[in-house]
Amino acid sequence: MTSFTRRTILASIGAALTAPAILTRAHAAEVTLRLHHFLPGVAPMQTKFFEPWAAELTAASNGAIEVQIFPAMQLGGKPPQLADQTRQGICDIAWTLPVYTPGRFPVAETMANPFMVTNAEKTSVAMHKLMDEFGQNEYRGMKVLAFHTHDGGKLHTRNAPVRSKADLKGLKLRAPNQSTGDLLTNLGAEVVFFPVTEMVVGLSNGVIDGCCLPYEVVPAFKLQELTSYSAAPAPAARGLYANTFALVMNQAKYEGLSDDLRGVIDAASGMSLSHRLGKQFDEFEAFGKSVVEKQGNQIVEIPTEEIAVWREAAAPIYDAWIAKLNDAGHDGAAIMARANELLDEG
Repeated sequence: MTSFTRRTILASIGAALTAPAILTRAHAAEVTLRLHHFLPGVAPMQTKFFEPWAAELTAASNGAIEVQIFPAMQLGGKPPQLADQTRQGICDIAWTLPVYTPGRFPVAETMANPFMVTNAEKTSVAMHKLMDEFGQNEYRGMKVLAFHTHDGGKLHTRNAPVRSKADLKGLKLRAPNQSTGDLLTNLGAEVVFFPVTEMVVGLSNGVIDGCCLPYEVVPAFKLQELTSYSAAPAPAARGLYANTFALVMNQAKYEGLSDDLRGVIDAASGMSLSHRLGKQFDEFEAFGKSVVEKQGNQIVEIPTEEIAVWREAAAPIYDAWIAKLNDAGHDGAAIMARANELLDEG
């Protein structure tokens, strides 16, 4: 027997032995869940959370659940459509921001108002409790898996640090949402709204002087190279703002699972997942800050007494939000009071 023939036979035997195993694995999953989100596939949210979480669902279900992740809107549409895509069954699970559709999920948006954040972990737990108490009907047609926030935003500027209201006067700043934009406007800044991709161009060519974002996003957009200063409230004060997030699942898809598989989903979601996501974002935040420090940028502290002045400037924003909640059929004052109580408990 020639060596070529021997190699051919051995290869054929190997293929015969491995083929059934491959076939078994390919047909092991009873259900495939399509998870859709807007970030690139290399983003830490995918590599450090979605992929491990998906693997945990597969392991806990003994391979019966497979999660296919579609980053960067690969299933089509735009980020503001993610909640509707979940409801309609275009995807089975989606990660989205309530502020993408202003006014549609007002209870879930509440903690995106100024100074409604401590850190991501504690604020995520507070948001989940708030939604349990007041926001049960906002995501009809969807099973909520988790709510969370990122850590408080910081002011990243090109030419000078921000320590006071006076330092904001006349600065052109990109705002992350409407309520934060209203606050910065009340404090004397000139606010602009545009996507983060345009923000990078604006910082590069000097069209804007800075932006308001958490450290967490700094590495992705290389903000440490586009700005020289970062300003954060003193540790005793609340953060400037935090956007809120929802991880949601198609209700019919969930209800169509067997009791055992619904149990797997339930065990991997809820308050414990909100807590985990918040903690994950605090870790993202710490890494982003380390990138700023490594760059040699100056990090300054906005004194607690100055933040108290800024919070006074936010009072009309809170009043307007309470009115918006009232218009949506809620008790706006009760929701705002409870949100602040939950944050103070943390």
